[in-house]
Amino acid sequence: MQLLILLNSILYYAQSNKQDSLEGVFTYQLRAKFDKRTDNRYKELFTLQVGEKRAFFASTVSLKGDSVMENSRVTTKNYDGSITLSYKEEVVIPKTNFNFTIIQSYENVQYFDSAFMSLLTYKEPVIKNWKLVNETKIINTINCKKAEVTFKGRNWIAWYSPEIPFPYGPMKFSGLPGLIIKITDDKGDFDFELVKSVPNSKLKGQLISIKKSRYVGAVETTQAKMKQAQRDADANAAAVLASYGTTIIKGQEMLRQREKQKEENKKYVNPLELTN
Repeated sequence: MQLLILLNSILYYAQSNKQDSLEGVFTYQLRAKFDKRTDNRYKELFTLQVGEKRAFFASTVSLKGDSVMENSRVTTKNYDGSITLSYKEEVVIPKTNFNFTIIQSYENVQYFDSAFMSLLTYKEPVIKNWKLVNETKIINTINCKKAEVTFKGRNWIAWYSPEIPFPYGPMKFSGLPGLIIKITDDKGDFDFELVKSVPNSKLKGQLISIKKSRYVGAVETTQAKMKQAQRDADANAAAVLASYGTTIIKGQEMLRQREKQKEENKKYVNPLELTN
């Protein structure tokens, strides 16, 4: 029995570490209203890398940050035989608020993100309650069909293309008979649109380039527990900062003002998912 468990563990590890052949690369632009107090739209690009049996979705800026860190790492051997890892001083690592990774497959959607030093993950089933609508539109020269769904508290309108036979799309939106080209909630607060794709002819022999550290070895949990762990991590970080400022009155006041502003901002947060 122990041998069987060991073999299964080795097989699972090998499968999770296997590099997927690259069959499609698509770039989406997000236009989002994250703050209810303004009509300004935040913009960011996201990348969808499609493999043989699954697709990886992540912020383009976040992926660029991974690449910069990988290429600027410096390894120093110390006199006592130890090794110190650092980064080149002149290197600037691009910042984003979207450090998550989403893996879509035919069976489920798996979300990965960190809470302090821990990588966490949770799974959700592929959306099954799409309503296919007999309506067509051409978006960026692509022939599209319409679909609608209510997901996580919002009503969404999607335009997908059967001509691009991948059942994937941005974020957790998948399960349609074709790649999602554009998807918008009915209030117009969030909009993902395909703005770039790489021809399949240019991808021959290439592999998925998402770092395995983004998804291998994650601790499985639920969406609610992940959010709580992230809130706890933020609170602990604030407490540590406060401890450094205990003897500095001005520093304490700055921290209090920061926390007050943070609490005030919570009232106006407009998340993409309204429910877990």
